[in-house]
Amino acid sequence: MNERVLKRFVVLMAGLTALFAVGYLVHGYFDVSPGDYHTRQGDQQLSSGEFEAALKSFNLALSEMPDHRGALMGRALIFIQTGRYREAVEELTYLIGRLEETLESDDTTGRGALAAAYANRGVIHDREARYEDALRDYVKSLQIDEGVTEGPGIFNQILYRYRPSTVRDRAIYLQEQLQLPEDERLMQVPEKDELQRMHKP
Repeated sequence: MNERVLKRFVVLMAGLTALFAVGYLVHGYFDVSPGDYHTRQGDQQLSSGEFEAALKSFNLALSEMPDHRGALMGRALIFIQTGRYREAVEELTYLIGRLEETLESDDTTGRGALAAAYANRGVIHDREARYEDALRDYVKSLQIDEGVTEGPGIFNQILYRYRPSTVRDRAIYLQEQLQLPEDERLMQVPEKDELQRMHKP
């Protein structure tokens, strides 16, 4: 094979590879819906426990796209994790209302967000001893999309050596306890309740 032809071919392939890489990066960073970039940034900060920075990111997302479902859910999770339950309930109730108004039948992500919003609001009611409200929200969440709230898979359970309570588990437990006379109910089991997790689709 001619060395000059081979050299041209290699240069051409390198140029095309660079062009595809640039196109991929441009698509990944600039071809997003308003609010998505700041929501992703807020999710990362939330995972790292940087609550104030995450809240700023979610607020930026909402300034770009009011009612951004990921940003609203992110704010609610910050409020839950920092013990600001009243604000969390308000945020989740607002998100639930918006989703129920606007959700299309084929929007699986939106359905997951709605199920997670009900589940998270149920967790707050549960923590504040409003058990009937918690059960109602848990049941609604399960009716919408049980898969979103079923908990981590077997790999994560083995890896982290615990199995957090799922929405279904907690709903069954509350239902059983609420059937008992009030003086026989055991509504909280702190070592198990601590394993209850927040939900995000």
